[in-house]
Order: sequence, then structure tokens, then C-alpha cells
Amino acid sequence: MNTKSRWIFSVVLVASLAALAGAGTISIPLVTVGDPGNVADPATGYGSVPYTYSIGEYDVTIGDYTAFLNSVAKSGDPYGLYNPKMASTSIGIVQTSTSAGYSYAVKGNGGMPVFDVNWGDTTRFTNWLANGQPTGAEGPGTTETGTYTLSGATSNSGLMKVTRNPGSTWVLPTVDEWYKAAYYVGGGTNAGYWAYPTQSNTPPSNVLSVTGTNNANSYDVNNGFTATTGITPVGAFAASPGPYGTYDMGGDVWQWNETAIGGGRGVGGGSWADVSAALASRGGGDVLPSGVSSSLGFRVAYVPEPSSAAMLIAAAALIGFFFLKPYTPSRRARS
Repeated sequence: MNTKSRWIFSVVLVASLAALAGAGTISIPLVTVGDPGNVADPATGYGSVPYTYSIGEYDVTIGDYTAFLNSVAKSGDPYGLYNPKMASTSIGIVQTSTSAGYSYAVKGNGGMPVFDVNWGDTTRFTNWLANGQPTGAEGPGTTETGTYTLSGATSNSGLMKVTRNPGSTWVLPTVDEWYKAAYYVGGGTNAGYWAYPTQSNTPPSNVLSVTGTNNANSYDVNNGFTATTGITPVGAFAASPGPYGTYDMGGDVWQWNETAIGGGRGVGGGSWADVSAALASRGGGDVLPSGVSSSLGFRVAYVPEPSSAAMLIAAAALIGFFFLKPYTPSRRARS
């Protein structure tokens, strides 16, 4: 293969890799959750994950969700991805009618966690990520296929039947994936679990501080912490990360997870409106998948899929062989 051919091959290959990764309009910062094969928390039975994966460093924000709406819900919103409650306070998302349909804009601080999203909204957002953040009407290839095959499901019964498709990468974390990132001590496969997702076994205070440790946006009058006035920007409690470097897995907003628990889908972490016990490892619960609340949001995760990983390794090897290897003319070319 001559120099020009190698260059063309490499450009095509890099473009293919970019398509595989999905070049979209938002960026989701991720942290790695290692210690594969860790034991479950004996107190709850949750937290064991046999593989290394990544999870959102922060909750999905108002700004992230606004970009999603402007990508898939401008010509119409048949699955109700926008909830008018999102515009009912000083912070949220405003929908405006246009000649073509709708437009969406951040109201207040776009760095706040999004709220008033149901479980169907979160999985449709995840599908959008998995599909490369495309622009187009809600349907196959944008919101209804990908990690989850939703096929227009919006009812509780329909959403309870939805499962993760094999080979998925961008996902709504399972209860175990979420729980491990929040509470597992780390550093081995039998390291134990923290009681709170601030790397602490004592209830966090709600003092908003970038230096003070063991703080979270909640309240507990029994411990002398009065109620806060609402949500805070993601990562505001900068000195109180979880064991793998996540923020706000306790307090601010409850977070949906993928797992069917009881008659609903799992939630964890508590919120700004909850006492510290809700933030504890035993404080999770379940909500009907169509449920929404001003104190309920979500974060996403990324689970490497073996065949995609193999493709990336093979692609890297090909780049090294064809593009980085010095070109030596063949005997025929030299003669």
C-alpha cells in the first residue's frame, strides 16, 4: 500500500471510529468504576458488578436535556419528553412554539440536574446517546431503538416490560452499577461499603462547600441541618466525591436506575427535600416508571461492549501498521 493509499485508509478508518463513538452535541464526563467481581453489600444484596464500566461523573443536566429536546422534539413530542412542569420554577426548560413545531431553551442555570423526567424519558435520552445524538423526529434510530426497544411505550405496564438490549454501551445504570459507584469502598473485591455516597459512615451535612468533606444537598433537622431551598449545580459539593469520583449521588435529586424493583423502577440517593437517611445505602426504593418529581433526575453509564472493544483494538493496530509504519518502496518501485 503506497503513501497516498495509507493516508486515505487512515482517514476513512478514523472517520469510522468517530462514527462508532458518536460525535454529538453534548459531552458526558465519565469516571471509571473498577474492582470487577466485587462482592455485594451483605446489608442489601446490591453492588456486585463483574466488569469494569464507566458512569456519569455528574447527573444529566438541564443543559444536556435541552440539547436532547432540540434534537428530537422540535417537530413534535409524541412521547412527552418535555414536561411543562420543567418551566414552572425559576430553573428549568422553556418550550416555545414555532412555525416548524417547538424550540427549547434553558431557564436559569443549565448546570443544574434535570428534573421532572420519568423512566421512559431517561431511557429515550440514553437511546439518543447510543445512536450518536442524532437530529430527527422521535422514533427508530433516535429515541425508540438502541439500548432499549421502547416502541412507543409510555404506560407503566409498557415501560415495565422494557429491558436492556445485548451489546449495549450507553445505558441507564442497573441498581448494582449505580449502587457500586455510590457506596463501594474500592481497592479490592471485598473492600466493604460506605453508608453514604460521600465516602462516609456518618450523615453528611448540607453546608455548601468546595473544601469541606462529607457534605450533600439534603436536610436533617434531627442532626441540625435545616432544609435547603432547592437543587444546586452538579458538582457544587466539590470536596465530597463518591469513592470513584462521582458527585451528588446523595442529595440534590433522586436518580432513576434501570432495574425493576417491586412494582416500579429503582431510584436511589435521596434529594434536596429528603432527610439524610434517604441518602444512605439502605435508603433506595422504587417509583412507577411514569412518575415525575421536581426532586427526581438521573445519570447515565457506559458499559464497554466486547465486540466494539475488539473493533477499536483492531483499528488501532491497523492504524499503527499502515499509517505509523515508515513507508518503504517495493523492489519494483525502486527499479
